[in-house]
Order: sequence, then structure tokens, then C-alpha cells
Amino acid sequence: MKCLPLFLCFFYGLLIAQAQDIAGVYEAEHKTVNAYISYQLVLNSDGTFSFKSYSNHSQKLNPEEYLYGKGKWKSDNTIISFLTDKQKDFDEKHTLDFDKTKARFISKSPRDKSDRIIKTALKFVDSQLFWVKGMDLFKVE
Repeated sequence: MKCLPLFLCFFYGLLIAQAQDIAGVYEAEHKTVNAYISYQLVLNSDGTFSFKSYSNHSQKLNPEEYLYGKGKWKSDNTIISFLTDKQKDFDEKHTLDFDKTKARFISKSPRDKSDRIIKTALKFVDSQLFWVKGMDLFKVE
């Protein structure tokens, strides 16, 4: 019984350490002859996130487009869940609804002693935004 508080403190410390490992800036960019698209996701250690998408399609009438989203995130092992509050997280600028979006956190296991390079990333596995599902964003910070 005396070990229970010590175990709970250790477990809570592991959860905080994992959230700090996951927190950071994730980005991806795609370039083609007629288009440039970039995505940036910032996961803050306080459990909030912000997302920015920029696209420039030279073939469109209105070529430049910015899209923004924000809300909260939480992790359950390697699954990151995104939540948006329709009252607080939406305004004229922030119009993307990330509610019920899920991503998988990918990183090299500390037990993996090989020379393999595995970039820390998020892979979106489920989203109401059709263009987000399947997207890979790589950690830069």
C-alpha cells in the first residue's frame, strides 16, 4: 500500500514526459509545377494546438489560400486525439474543424539500437476533413 503513491507519481511523470516528447512543431510541404502547399501543426505542451495550411495554385483564379484551425489535443499512448470547441475555437480566421481527428505518433523506439533513421512524425488516421486523413507531418522542433 505504501508503494501506491510512489507508483502513481512515477506513472504521472511518464505521462508528462510523453506529452513533452509529442509537443512541438510538425510540418510538411508539397511542390509541383503549378502548386505549392504547406502545412504546419503546433502542439503545445499545455494541450492546445494550432494548424495552418497555405496553398498557392497558379492555375486558380484566386491562387493563394490560408486555412487555420485550433483547439485541444490529448494523447493515449501513440494516438493523438484533437478536440475543438465550437464556442471557443472558431472565429473568422479559425474555420477548420479538427473535432474527432486522430493521428498516430511515430518515433524511433529507445530500444531500437540500429542505424535506421525514423523521423518523428504524426500520421493522421481519421478526420472529418477529407484532405487531412492520411497526411504525414514531420517534427521540426
